[in-house]
Amino acid sequence: QVQLQESGPGLVKPSQTLSLTCTVSGGSITTNFYYWSWIRQSPGKELEWIGMITYSGGTVYSPSLKRRSSISRETAKNQFTLQLTAVTPEDTAVYYCARVDTPNGRGFDSWGQGTQVTVSS
Repeated sequence: QVQLQESGPGLVKPSQTLSLTCTVSGGSITTNFYYWSWIRQSPGKELEWIGMITYSGGTVYSPSLKRRSSISRETAKNQFTLQLTAVTPEDTAVYYCARVDTPNGRGFDSWGQGTQVTVSS
């Protein structure tokens, strides 16, 4: 069973870059046709999809965050990373990493527990 775990700083100052890492165990991020996503939920708001990296390393981003987002991976460590630049207090949220089970059509089938990120000076 695949497991995901987010890690990164809980507090980031405005205008800085937020960096989060998702460590995956129980399955490889290079396994064909699985996608690996970042999703967030701000207080009082719905889940917001940020972007994803595919099994082959391709990336897709939400149009609203594309300008500030970058997702990369380190296959040797079975990790993928989110960088969000020029953060503001509006980027305060719980950030999740998740797997998209495309081969079996099950959508977001595995999630990390989430990590709280607060943007504040």
